[in-house]
Amino acid sequence: MRTLTRTSTTEMEVTSIRLERSLKDKLKELSGNQGYQALIRDILWNYVHQKSGDYRPQFARSDIRATVEATARKDESCALTGKLIQEDESMLLGFTIYGDLVPLSVSSVAE
Repeated sequence: MRTLTRTSTTEMEVTSIRLERSLKDKLKELSGNQGYQALIRDILWNYVHQKSGDYRPQFARSDIRATVEATARKDESCALTGKLIQEDESMLLGFTIYGDLVPLSVSSVAE
């Protein structure tokens, strides 16, 4: 699992959020030794990075386990090169060794 830079808890603000007990229990199960609050922070940071356009996954060709042909339904960014994949352009979906499904330009994995 990839890790994010940690902020000291003394620099954090306390926030209250209401969660269903079953959701909180599942988060605790999934978090393991990390703790569910740290897991929630990671999830929220990932969401913010992806929605803000700041998210740029760092993958190498060796991280790609398999590919499937696809067509972009919106503009995408190739996870290997950062190259723009335009809407309706042929592309690949790459399954990574980390369990991610990432957009790939056809040329990024060509031999």
